[in-house]
Amino acid sequence: MSVKINGVKPMSICALKGITAGDELLKINGNDIMDVLDFDFYMTEQNLTLTLKCSDGKYKVIKTENTNCGLEFETYLMDKQRHCKNGCIFCFIDQLPKGLRPSLYFKDDDSRLSFLFGNYITLTNISDHEVERIIKMHISPVNISVHTMNPDLRVKMMKNKNAGKSLEIIKKFAEAGIQMNTQLVLCPGINDGDELRRSIEELSAFYPAVQSIAAVPVGLTKFREGLEKIDPYNKETASETIDIIEEYSQKFRKELGVGLCYPADEFFIKAERELPNDDYYDGYPQLDNGVGIIRSFYNEFTDELEYCNEKPLYNKVTLATGSDFYPYLAELCKMAEDKYNINIQVKKIINNFFGETITVSGLITGVDLYEQLKDVDLGEYLLLPNSMISDYTNHTENKNKFLDDMTVEELEERLNTKIILTKGDGGQLLRDILGVK
Repeated sequence: MSVKINGVKPMSICALKGITAGDELLKINGNDIMDVLDFDFYMTEQNLTLTLKCSDGKYKVIKTENTNCGLEFETYLMDKQRHCKNGCIFCFIDQLPKGLRPSLYFKDDDSRLSFLFGNYITLTNISDHEVERIIKMHISPVNISVHTMNPDLRVKMMKNKNAGKSLEIIKKFAEAGIQMNTQLVLCPGINDGDELRRSIEELSAFYPAVQSIAAVPVGLTKFREGLEKIDPYNKETASETIDIIEEYSQKFRKELGVGLCYPADEFFIKAERELPNDDYYDGYPQLDNGVGIIRSFYNEFTDELEYCNEKPLYNKVTLATGSDFYPYLAELCKMAEDKYNINIQVKKIINNFFGETITVSGLITGVDLYEQLKDVDLGEYLLLPNSMISDYTNHTENKNKFLDDMTVEELEERLNTKIILTKGDGGQLLRDILGVK
C-alpha cells in the first residue's frame, strides 16, 4: 500500500530530506498508508518514522517529531473517490436527465466521506479491512443508509446480492462502540408499514450505538422512464408513516429518554400536519436529512429577529425558495417586514426541470429561477440559499453553478439584479435581508 506525493512544501522536513513530487509514502511508524484516514490517524503520534519510496526506486526513512511534515497529495482522499455498486430502485442519480455535467452522475459510496463530510454509505462497498480500521481508529459517527433491516428486501431494493449480508456490519460496529446515524429512504408499499416497524425495532436494539433513525420520503423526478414504478407519498400514506414513527418515538422517550426515530419535514408537509416543536428533535442529529431543518431555521430566525435592532440598508429585496419551505419562509419574512418596515418579497419556485414532485430548494435550477423571476420586480437584490449551488465535488469548474450548469453570474446578468447567497442559517438569513453583518 502507498500513496503518491503530489508536492512537498519548501523548507519542510521532507523537502530538506530530498523528497519530491512523484515519490510515494509507504508507511508511518510501520503502518501501511493508503488514504487520508490512515495519514491523519498515524501522524498524531509523538515520534514519527516515515518510510518512503523515491521515484528512482530507492527507499528513504525519515524520523521526526514534527507532525507537519510538508507532504501534499493530489486529492484530499489521496486516491479516487469510490463508486457505488448498488442499483437502488429509488436512486436519485438514475432519475437525472441526460446532458448534465458528468460529475452529477457519479454515485459515491465511500466510507471515508461518511466520517469526513457526513455522507451516507450503504456498507455494501466496504472491505473487511476498512471495517476493522474504523473499529481500530474508533471513527465516529458513521452515517449509514439502511433503508430496511429485512435482508431479502434490502437485496431487492438495492439490487446488490451483498446488501442483506452487509447489515451484519451494523452489529459489529455497535459491539465496538462505533456511533451510527441511520436513514431509511421510504417507498410507499415497499419498505414502510410493517417493514418500517421491523427496521425501527431492529435498529433501536443497537441503541446507544445507533444514535438516530431518520425516515425520508423517496424523491421522484419526472425522468423515471424504464425504472421500477414507485408511487409518491400523499396525505394519507404520509400520515400513516408519521403515526408509526410516533408510536415508537413515544415508547423510546419513556424507555431511553430520546425519540430516536424521526420523520423528515417532508412527511409533515405532505400530511398537512404542524411541525413538531424544538424538543421533539433531541438536538437535531439528522438536520442534513431534512429532519427538523424547518423548525431549527424558524427558531434561529426568530431569535435573531428578537435581538437584532440594526437599521436595514435596503428597501425591497426578494427571496426565492422551494414549495415545501415557502409558507414558513413567507411567515418569517412577514414578521421581519413588520419590525423593520421594509418590503420582503418571497417567491415560490416550482421545479419544472425535475418535476413538480421535487419540492426542496436545493434541487432548484438556474433555468427555473430565470423563467419564474424574469418578469418580477426583484428590488435591490435577490437572496438565494447556497444549497442551490452545486460545489459538492469541490471541483473548481463546478463552483458557483446551479445543477443545470447555469452560473450565479449568468443568472445575475439575465435577471439584471445582484444575487446574494445565504448559508442557510436562519439568523444569517435575517442579517442578509437587512444587509448587515
